[in-house]
Amino acid sequence: MQNKAFSSSRRLAEKSMAFVLAGGRGSRLKDLTEKRAKPAVFFGGKFRIIDFALSNAMNSGIRRIGVATQYKQHSLIRHMQRGWNFHRAERNESFDIMPASQTMSEQRWYEGTADAVYQNIHIINSYSNVEYVVILAGDHIYKMDYELMLEEHVNSGADVTIGCLEVSVEEAKGFGVMHVDKTDAITDFLEKPDNPPTIPGQDGVCLASMGIYVFDKSFLFEQLQRDADEKGSDRDFGKNLIPYIVENGKAQAHRFTKSCVRSEGEEEAYWRDVGTIDAYMEANLDLTSFEPALNLYDKHWPIWTYSELAPGAKFIHDKVNRRGAAVNSVVSGGCIISGSRIDQSLLFTGVHVHSYSSLKRAIILPEVNVGRKVQMTNVVIDKGVQIPEGLAVGNDPKLDAKRFYRTESGVCLITQKMIDNLDR
Repeated sequence: MQNKAFSSSRRLAEKSMAFVLAGGRGSRLKDLTEKRAKPAVFFGGKFRIIDFALSNAMNSGIRRIGVATQYKQHSLIRHMQRGWNFHRAERNESFDIMPASQTMSEQRWYEGTADAVYQNIHIINSYSNVEYVVILAGDHIYKMDYELMLEEHVNSGADVTIGCLEVSVEEAKGFGVMHVDKTDAITDFLEKPDNPPTIPGQDGVCLASMGIYVFDKSFLFEQLQRDADEKGSDRDFGKNLIPYIVENGKAQAHRFTKSCVRSEGEEEAYWRDVGTIDAYMEANLDLTSFEPALNLYDKHWPIWTYSELAPGAKFIHDKVNRRGAAVNSVVSGGCIISGSRIDQSLLFTGVHVHSYSSLKRAIILPEVNVGRKVQMTNVVIDKGVQIPEGLAVGNDPKLDAKRFYRTESGVCLITQKMIDNLDR
């Protein structure tokens, strides 16, 4: 267990800034990202996905943070303005939101991950005493001490250090995959290969990029300018900058197991890409376990967020077949469980479940109202949905697929638009 947050000896973090790439759409999350970017999707009862990368930076001692936004920005920007506005310039802290914007000479969005940083070089340069830049993806669930990665970067003398984790061959097809020598220096890097190379001596296991990079600031700026001047580049770290540096410089792999923050009860190095409805469902349900794989109750490594003002959760009625109860579940503030049964489910703020209803394996986003006599199993319900009385989901696969978005594993995503179409 690592509890190094806020240590006075953390010199490298004090000389670093975190640049979070949070412009992704997350189209595999279907209607959950129709109105919001993937980093803004709700997670864990009261958080947004981006809170994990931002909290890791804060807990690692990094006090200068920039966030590049692009797709469906409003929900994400509003969340960060409400929940991350406590940085103080007089303490040499800063939190800058960097939406894609038109310039005097060009009219374009961020063309790629590298371009998102390139277009904001002037902002990064405005930070005093920054020697290192930590590039982060804003759409993964994990706890990591970036200070330890910074230390490996400096000690190895690398031009870039890449956070990496072990994944299966099938999973690796969606990642950047690397070859390393016995010192973990990267000898080859392939972006989303059809036939990923495995780790020598570990059949079926590949070393994949987490989308986390550490650069010396001056070297990063040189590479961004070189890439910007190169015709035909995708302006992307994984496709362009990293392969170039691997071939022409020194790239170091930093294994996630070295810096993963494990709280009490956590056995695995927990990292999740919640990029599909099924993955999103299971990662949220992880939190309802007796000993969850991800411990969000660790005060030594808190996950910061915007906390809405809400009263405590309330459970009412105590009659046969009309008893407000929740088992193996997470129920957030402002919820009212009125004479209904909640089992192995996660309810976000302000959910109201009326009498004689039953929810099992349900992820219910904020401000959902579930009517009487509703029976639901294996569902994800979007924010603000009004579930009508008597609706049953999870018993008839063909009917569910006709009315809602249903995954191959049987999870139904329900939105208000889908509910409104039931009577048509």
